[in-house]
Amino acid sequence: MAIRAGDESLGKVVDPERLIALLEDRIKLHLRPVLRPVINATGVVLHTNLGRAPLSIAAQQCLSAVSSRYTNLEYDLTTGERSHRDKVLASILPEVLGCESSAVVNNNAAAVFLILNTLASGREVLVSRGELIEIGGAFRIPDIMARSGALLREVGTTNKTRVEDYASAIGPGTALLLRIHPSNYRIRGFTHRPALDEMVRMARHHQIPLVEDIGSGCLTDLRPFGIAGEPVAQESLAAGVDLVCFSADKLLGGPQAGIIAGARRWIELIRKNPLMRVCRVEKLIYGALEATLANYRTGRALSEIPVLRMISVSVGELEARATAFLERLKPRMPADAGAALIEGSSVVGGGSCPESSLPTRLIALESARKTANDLEAILRSQDPPTILRIEDNKTLIDLRTVFPDEEDALLEGICLALQ
Repeated sequence: MAIRAGDESLGKVVDPERLIALLEDRIKLHLRPVLRPVINATGVVLHTNLGRAPLSIAAQQCLSAVSSRYTNLEYDLTTGERSHRDKVLASILPEVLGCESSAVVNNNAAAVFLILNTLASGREVLVSRGELIEIGGAFRIPDIMARSGALLREVGTTNKTRVEDYASAIGPGTALLLRIHPSNYRIRGFTHRPALDEMVRMARHHQIPLVEDIGSGCLTDLRPFGIAGEPVAQESLAAGVDLVCFSADKLLGGPQAGIIAGARRWIELIRKNPLMRVCRVEKLIYGALEATLANYRTGRALSEIPVLRMISVSVGELEARATAFLERLKPRMPADAGAALIEGSSVVGGGSCPESSLPTRLIALESARKTANDLEAILRSQDPPTILRIEDNKTLIDLRTVFPDEEDALLEGICLALQ
């Protein structure tokens, strides 16, 4: 204010060098990108606020290659003629999933909407009352269905729906049966849900397509790692479901996209929908998704895709890694600070596996001069920022979601925060 007013006495009380330094800091802060890499030390593998699935090295390399050059996105190199971008994944998706055909859109919400709008506009869709879900971002099945033009026909009850409930509701106006995986909640107790094979037999008997929204895009059986209840896309398709749809940026471990897979006759109708262009993805998504799917095709998904590697890592490995980290940290800590290794749990996150937790080992930080909230705020303000969690007034670090090449930066950040 004084500078703007032309106050000549300002130079007598303001240190010019300090003023320049302050201006430099302000300018750097102003020009700093809003979207920045962060260290995820929360133990939440699919952290929605932190961008969900980090990409594999192969996907990163593909992004670098296709983003800096022209590509054959819609060009057939064999014939020299114009092609269609869907052909980029036309062979690998059916091969990995075991289906006739597939289509890629910008997220799973778009996939659900396109299926309903294409196959059921103006007609009834049967949905169990226990599956009328709402997920993040106000995505509510009844609302999406209304916007798509489809007519919702509820069957069964909240806690119990039988295959007979679907069968008795089928009529001349029925377009399809929609089965929805309740991604981020569970109903327990006095419940019943028809088995998938029952649904398939009933749908085929009435010659009505069965569509299953499996949500998180699980392509690998995660039961060996303590995670049950997540439908696997290949198993649904093998059981006879006509179409499945799911996210690519959750348990699949790829970029944000929605995948529709199944019978060619239905996929072709969806591709011809004018709204397909509204929901289409660009070359970077196709490139990253193709590279991610290649890890599944070669059988290396568990070792190459970060999300699956984080889920499958053993407690023993995490304990050894955390112990080694503490051995480096403790000699550099001030006398009034402490760090200890404790037992804890990680979660999958991203609306996936709500009842499953992964046993882990946590590093608990303490300081006589700073509260847990103080330490959290300091680490969050650093470059790179570290995002952690606070439980029982303890500042906790979970190395499950920290990449090994981030450990040095994390160590330096903790040391600065404890000073």
